[in-house]
Amino acid sequence: MKSKITITEIADKCGVSVSTVSRVLNNSPSVSPKKRALIQQIIDEYNYTPSVFARGMVNHKTKNIGVILPDITNPYFASLFLQIESFALKNMYATILFNTMFARNPDKYDTPLSEEDYFKIILEKQVDGVLILGGQIDKDDVPENFIHALNQLHKSVPVVIVGSRIDGCECLFVERNSRQGVTSIVNHFIALGHERIGFVGGEPGIRITSSRIEAFKQTMKAYHHDVNDSYIVTSDYYAPDGYSAMNQLLDQNSGKLPTAIIAINDMVALGAIRAMKDRGLDCPSDIAIASCDQFPHSDYSIPRLTSMDLHNEYLGRMAVMQLISAINGSEEAISINHMPELIIRESCGATRR
Repeated sequence: MKSKITITEIADKCGVSVSTVSRVLNNSPSVSPKKRALIQQIIDEYNYTPSVFARGMVNHKTKNIGVILPDITNPYFASLFLQIESFALKNMYATILFNTMFARNPDKYDTPLSEEDYFKIILEKQVDGVLILGGQIDKDDVPENFIHALNQLHKSVPVVIVGSRIDGCECLFVERNSRQGVTSIVNHFIALGHERIGFVGGEPGIRITSSRIEAFKQTMKAYHHDVNDSYIVTSDYYAPDGYSAMNQLLDQNSGKLPTAIIAINDMVALGAIRAMKDRGLDCPSDIAIASCDQFPHSDYSIPRLTSMDLHNEYLGRMAVMQLISAINGSEEAISINHMPELIIRESCGATRR
């Protein structure tokens, strides 16, 4: 096996300048066929691969983007990251994942670094841009010092946030349609004859929770149906939270249970169904359930989950396109048409009717 060779050594062997070798590597037409053939022969003979970092020193681009998210174990973030990674690779960008674990229980997970600490680390990796998926940016009240830190990061490299726009934040945003899914589920349940509808899951003080509960209440009122506050139980975004929230709802409404429940996501829905089963209740015969956020394999649960497909492949693609556009000098916001889609399966009871 031949030893590694540098671009300078290739130039010496071919009797040309380093810039001529560089032009061949970049498929520039301004090299004679004879010189090109000689240079390419040496490149092939030594299986030479140009260093990404060396190229970065020349054009000030590393072709790396950083992705910061609060919990990779959450299927929503995992699914969105995979779509981002896939589309970035198609555009010759590598992704560096920073999993802050901001969203998980601090008593269970040791998270000594703040999100602002990750901003400093990410700049040391010399990325061309940063995507932020959730974290403090998703709070109802985002701390001023965090917005300042985001703006400082955006001055160094382009920053695109997947989430709702924040006053005072100078970063670019790709905004999800966080309300349409809830409206569609309420419409679907009412069409099936339900009037007593509840909502479980979601962490209080987080924008996605607040906006979905608000959309739920507004849609119910539009149909002149009462909203029973005891039918709304927030907790968090994981299966144990769905289990505890559903138990609380059942405990405080033993006299008159809801006939349908909206869960913040599929994991919460699975926890809620388990709680029902442990209490001798059946889904969907006793209480129908639908989820605001579809995760992979929801069609393999028992019963199969009726869920909103948020089309993460579209969100991921738009986020990467916005970031690459900013990296290349354009910070004009890309217009997106994000429309969640209701996937009807067994848990809502529609298939039985």
